[in-house]
Amino acid sequence: MIWPILLLSAVTVERVGELWLAGSNTRALLRRGGQEVGREHYGLIVALHALWLAGLWILSWNVTVDLTWLAAFALLQALRLWTLLTLGTRWTTRIIVVPGETLVEEWPYRFMRHPNYVVVAGEIAVLPLCLGQPLYALVFSIANATVLVVRIKTENAALSGSRHPARR
Repeated sequence: MIWPILLLSAVTVERVGELWLAGSNTRALLRRGGQEVGREHYGLIVALHALWLAGLWILSWNVTVDLTWLAAFALLQALRLWTLLTLGTRWTTRIIVVPGETLVEEWPYRFMRHPNYVVVAGEIAVLPLCLGQPLYALVFSIANATVLVVRIKTENAALSGSRHPARR
């Protein structure tokens, strides 16, 4: 079937594009004096996301796409774009603290501290559900939640350790 291939292709292209953007933003933040925090767990995050997407390609390239879950996934993509646009050049997949910069407090950060992680958690669950993989959604949601506990704890410590860090 063509629809799961198109969906997985779009997500793959999006993820590769995000890695490129994150790399560009990371280099710019580091040039402005930023310091990376939490490097030791970054590889685990990358591996988790790569396994998640690769597994979906293996298991779901020829299934029927559930349109209700696809609508939920589309909403998550809109929230992802909103988060990326709000952070602008501060958005990266790493934790970079730039001394002297103020926290972003515009929407959606006015209402929650880590909206990007909420979107990612939603995507980890919802994309497999779009593709009829509820057990896969559960397993990777648990794995992602475990990694996010470490990630958010590290990021919160970095944000509280500096009065004006750049924010992810």
